[in-house]
Amino acid sequence: MKSVLVIDDNQNIRENTAEIMELAGYKTLTAENGKKGVDIALKEKPDIIICDIMMPDLDGYGVLHLLRKNPETQDIPFIFLTAKTERADFRKGMEMGADDFVTKPFEEIELLNAVEIRLKKADVLNQKYSLSPQGINQFRKDVKDSGIIAHLGENYDTSSFHKKQILYQEGKRPKFLYYLVKGKVKGIKTNENGKDYITDVFSDGDFIGYAALIEERNYDDSAMILEDAEIMEIPREDFQQMIFNDINVALKFIRIITQNVKEKEERLISLAYSSLRKRVARALVDLNNKYNATAGNNPIEVSREDIAHYVGTATESLIRTLSDFKTEKLIEIKEGKIRIVQADKLNNLLY
Repeated sequence: MKSVLVIDDNQNIRENTAEIMELAGYKTLTAENGKKGVDIALKEKPDIIICDIMMPDLDGYGVLHLLRKNPETQDIPFIFLTAKTERADFRKGMEMGADDFVTKPFEEIELLNAVEIRLKKADVLNQKYSLSPQGINQFRKDVKDSGIIAHLGENYDTSSFHKKQILYQEGKRPKFLYYLVKGKVKGIKTNENGKDYITDVFSDGDFIGYAALIEERNYDDSAMILEDAEIMEIPREDFQQMIFNDINVALKFIRIITQNVKEKEERLISLAYSSLRKRVARALVDLNNKYNATAGNNPIEVSREDIAHYVGTATESLIRTLSDFKTEKLIEIKEGKIRIVQADKLNNLLY
């Protein structure tokens, strides 16, 4: 059972809030002032804290400051319950590390939703993920299932993009973090000979463009819609605030970036030293993971030209290799779509 600490000097509000939490199935702790609230938090380590701002002796800001300084309580989700509605108050609280604000008077469902979302976010951020494609896919799935993205969706619009539309261009300054709700997007880069090659393929649940935002640099590649997509655009300033104010969020993105860099390095080594068969097999496995990040065995709907750019070979050579794989019953090709039949064998080709 998850535990909730309610800190409020108003007895009626404190007891009513505690009752709401208890009825929802939470173990509830209460404190009538900030000092006692800090003591209880340090002793009991609740899963989440709901705290009033305006209190005598030690106000809500003071409570948050003390708890964020202590390693044992610094990661506990913290929601301000307040009658203060000035933007400056919200900004001050968020800069200090508050997770959310619920304004008095509030609806019961509003408070319960805020608590549930913050607890789910904490579960995701505290989860350990392996630095592997499976680990990254699990992180993406957990983020989606947690309701964090749905919560973002309440504040940010989702836009429709059509095939071959440019999302952003190489050399431009980033303005948004992109969350791919549905569809496929490819990263492309043009070499000195004017030839394009694919740097990455993004699918449902992927974040796009975060490296340039975190490093505060221009894009080093372009992004083009591979198939019709629905994309959420999160403004640069908001994403950077998420990263810089929450070390757990930052660490998760660092893990994703680390994995992406590792995968790209391995692909470059493969391009340089592997046979064409192994390079094509590796590309098919990579793309298959993108098209089937959560479940199922969806066909790969990528043009032969794009796959050739991804592999680093001529389209004609790619087509001959795909024909060999089909003959060997490693893949199926129907209506131009490729379906992986034996992923393990493709992944472990000897030559």
